[in-house]
Amino acid sequence: MNKGKSVRTSQVIMTQLVLPQHTNALGTMFGGVLMSWIDIAGAIASQRHCAAEVVTASIDQLNFVAPVKIGWVVNMKASVNFTAKTSMEVGVRIEAENPKTGEVFHTASAYLTFVSLGSDGRPRPVPPLHVETDIEKRRFAEAQRRREQRLANRKHET
Repeated sequence: MNKGKSVRTSQVIMTQLVLPQHTNALGTMFGGVLMSWIDIAGAIASQRHCAAEVVTASIDQLNFVAPVKIGWVVNMKASVNFTAKTSMEVGVRIEAENPKTGEVFHTASAYLTFVSLGSDGRPRPVPPLHVETDIEKRRFAEAQRRREQRLANRKHET
């Protein structure tokens, strides 16, 4: 069976510069562009964890906290919070940095679920997650509760 992996082995820090094509008429970043960057950072973290191709199954929470302006730097920090049999929850925290002042702003946070795929394109087991720090243990427990809520919501949708 799969050996477990620690959170730190799959963490991602991804940095992007906000260019004119990323912004709207107000000079602030399109939410959809930020969502795609979040998805990429989350996918990289989940691929690192399971050493396989992954697909995004859901983004169950994405909160935009503050706008991001043209010319700013966006830093996304992604890490696996929880693993189930074939899926993983990845948390992504997004911070924007004003390069002129050096100020850093929390701009968004998101939780995504990814499913690991085998060479046949079907879900495959993922390694268990070894949580070591108190923060990792808290995130694991919170992610487990969110998963239970997602599964309960899915039952109501059918």
